[in-house]
Amino acid sequence: MSRIYVGPTAVYSLGQVGELSLLTSFDGEVVVPQPVREASTVEPTATNLDDLLDGDDVRAITDADADIERAQRLLGEKDVGTAASVIAGVLARRDPDDRSAVAVVSEDRTVRQMCRGLGAQVTSSFGVVVRATLEDKYLSPRQAKRIVRRIDQHGMHLTGELRERAVGEIGD
Repeated sequence: MSRIYVGPTAVYSLGQVGELSLLTSFDGEVVVPQPVREASTVEPTATNLDDLLDGDDVRAITDADADIERAQRLLGEKDVGTAASVIAGVLARRDPDDRSAVAVVSEDRTVRQMCRGLGAQVTSSFGVVVRATLEDKYLSPRQAKRIVRRIDQHGMHLTGELRERAVGEIGD
């Protein structure tokens, strides 16, 4: 079974617009590292995350300290804060023979590049919306487009090209 680690940027962007439940559209175990949960104090993200974690579909976890130390060594001088716990999760769960063993949801460029390099599949909050629309039919294209625009308006800004790509992948 694959494990999907959700980073702080994705928790924030989906939490601000009340769409954290879209994470449940993934096949696999969706987890929020405990440091990410503890750092998610901005409302309404904090309340929305607590509500999501009260259910059975997503849980908060703490990975081994050794994995956190390895992640911090890999990052060197780069400080990605709580996102290091996402990289630690990838280190703990990665399987060189199975790229689907671990995945990451994050907008942080450093985290995305590091996790990709470690063999994880990587997506963003916008990818979560697209997935929920295309694969699970959880959302209609119209609803998905509205969510993409709301995320964009709440701080996770897209360039015009990326917005069109995200909206275009959703279809009509």
